[in-house]
Amino acid sequence: MINHLNIKKVILTLLLVFCSLGVQAEVLDTIVAVVEDDVILDRELQKEVMVIQQRIQQSKAELPPAYVLRKQVLEKMIIDKLQRQLAEKAGITVNEEMLNTSAADIARRNNMDIEQFRAELESQGISYQSFLDNMRNEIIINQLRGREIGGRIKVTDREVEHYMETQDKIGEQSTQYHLGHILIAVKEDASSTDIQKASSKANDLVKKLRGGQDFSQTAISDSDDANALKGGDLGWRTLSEIPTLFVNEIHQLRQGDVSEPIRSPSGFHIIKMLELKGLDNHVIIKTKVRHILIKTNELVDDAEAKKRLLALKIRIADGDDFAALARAHSDDKGSAIKGGSLDWVGPGDLVKPFEDVMLKLRLNEVSEPVQTQFGWHIIQVLDRENKDDSSEFKKNLVREAIRKRKIEEETELWVRRLRDEAFVEIHQDRL
Repeated sequence: MINHLNIKKVILTLLLVFCSLGVQAEVLDTIVAVVEDDVILDRELQKEVMVIQQRIQQSKAELPPAYVLRKQVLEKMIIDKLQRQLAEKAGITVNEEMLNTSAADIARRNNMDIEQFRAELESQGISYQSFLDNMRNEIIINQLRGREIGGRIKVTDREVEHYMETQDKIGEQSTQYHLGHILIAVKEDASSTDIQKASSKANDLVKKLRGGQDFSQTAISDSDDANALKGGDLGWRTLSEIPTLFVNEIHQLRQGDVSEPIRSPSGFHIIKMLELKGLDNHVIIKTKVRHILIKTNELVDDAEAKKRLLALKIRIADGDDFAALARAHSDDKGSAIKGGSLDWVGPGDLVKPFEDVMLKLRLNEVSEPVQTQFGWHIIQVLDRENKDDSSEFKKNLVREAIRKRKIEEETELWVRRLRDEAFVEIHQDRL
């Protein structure tokens, strides 16, 4: 009986035979890797290398030797392709509407319309289609990871409380850490010789880094982590966002320090403390607000809803009680019985069109009719106050950070396992 590995070798052999007979011979010359039942061509690799080269140059980091960069980019492409294959089997797709909406959102966040955004990309030498292809790939992979990993991750109230009790007492949550990371990967079934070889490499890198070797350049050249091509930059994190494995080491590092190799199931990790900074108190504006809602239906269109609300606004201006009118006329039955009161609300508690108008109102002023997804409203602000929300803010930060940390730890293991268990044939001579 032919096992999984032999099946893959048969497929590769058949491909080589066909090509040697003149069937798509030009394709054979450009294959740099076979990944399960698919291949990566040299032109695909070269295209991705050019993108990464541009990114590294923009960050002012020194480019590694061409062979090292091609090897790192190829490894990234292999892992991406394995994830795409798994996503395809799971039926995960991204339609054109979702893709265009995501692109428009990115353009809007950069204060551009889609045509301006396209022009900006092309001015940087990035084709719009290439941008869409990369974004589609990222969305699909994120959806796959959410399905494979995200659903399993839970953060309990007790975990949040425990963190707050044990760490926040000494002010750790008020500090953020900017970290660099290098991973020397070790397979789950690695022999003792392979483990020792990886350990020696990690120790050698630590010596070089402490001797002044550039961390970003070393990460690009030697790290097996997904952030390698970003120079190993993990960005700014609070303590709760840092993998548990690194926490004890972080306490001992000052800015610029490089850790000893840290062993995990994935391999040996090296951490550098790039920068540190504190967090300020989190003060938010709380608003005491009430409203009257008129919903649209078969009998009440937009014009009729606005007409009714304008009539109510005139009555309020003439001295009628807002609360009494809300109880009698509002279609929001939950707030109507409280005179239209939504009580105290904070940023993000209400839908954006409502909140945008509410924040511009003076105290006791009644708004013009405002449309939201729920219907048409008139709004009155009764009071405002600045509230130090630091405690609740920190709790939410901790909850999200613990979840992010758990997902990151699980993702690292999942990706390494996916890579180790896959059939991958790399043509080293073509790198």
